[in-house]
Amino acid sequence: MDNPKTVLRKILIADDEPDILEILKYNLSNEGYEVTTAKDGDEALERARRIKPDLIILDVMMPKKTGVEVCQLLRMQPAFRETLIIFLTAVSDEGTQIRGLETGADDYINKPISPKLLLSRVSALFRRMNKTEVRVLQIGNLTIDPERFLVIKGEEEIILAKKEFELLYLLALKPGRVFLRNEIMNQVWGNEVIVGDRTIDVHIRKIRQKLDMDCITTVKGVGYKFEL
Repeated sequence: MDNPKTVLRKILIADDEPDILEILKYNLSNEGYEVTTAKDGDEALERARRIKPDLIILDVMMPKKTGVEVCQLLRMQPAFRETLIIFLTAVSDEGTQIRGLETGADDYINKPISPKLLLSRVSALFRRMNKTEVRVLQIGNLTIDPERFLVIKGEEEIILAKKEFELLYLLALKPGRVFLRNEIMNQVWGNEVIVGDRTIDVHIRKIRQKLDMDCITTVKGVGYKFEL
């Protein structure tokens, strides 16, 4: 695993089912993580702002504020643009899954939850975060800063959701190179995350709209490439 006993990662779990909170806290704590819990959306927001966790596990359907609403509110704040977020849900349809990922979630796990699977997903997310290449890209009039999750077009700051930013950054790291769809899925969402084919298309469309630039080319039947 990611040796959490050496690097003490902070995790916040928000769910309105006490049994789930207890089980997940027990298993994550045994792996050496520092775990805090919340029973509804408002409490999740308060505790996230107070403890600044490295990862937040959100139940989609919670009282007061849903997990999606909590994710949206947190992603609007610079302090939480890089925070890892996992959704828990009993709803497994593809449309719901895509909407959840569009808000900026990094992973999506269906209930009933396997603690072993959750621990594997958490470890995988932390490994991916540690391996991410970090350098500011300057391409034409675009500046892409991964440390601040910031995109500047000319003098205008463009706000992208976390996964939109990660997708743009991946493609822009190697302009002109065609990235296969499976390769994009594995590097941005992780090969343990199961999402529909439309997920990448939706994110590419939103990046193009927000940048108002034709900088991502679709290579039909293959993948995508970044070019100005």
